[in-house]
Amino acid sequence: MPEMHWTLCWPDGSEERCYSPSSVITELFSPGQSYPLDEFLHRARIAMERASGRVERKYGFACSSAMAQLDRIERRVADFEGQPDARVTCLSIT
Repeated sequence: MPEMHWTLCWPDGSEERCYSPSSVITELFSPGQSYPLDEFLHRARIAMERASGRVERKYGFACSSAMAQLDRIERRVADFEGQPDARVTCLSIT
């Protein structure tokens, strides 16, 4: 299961490197694509839950790193709630 990192640009222009224990992230995000905040969060939840599920099927336990990454994403998204035009851009996936 290949570990992946993906870099985001948040609505305030800050960048963050995120972790996924699986390539599932490439099924939900594309480099250079910008997502409305609520769509981004929906996709991130799906991606991290699928990634954790893949780890669980292979190793017998869920991936705490994927769930911790999702928690950080959810907290960061909350910083921009109430900004109707807020978007998150996926800068890269490696």
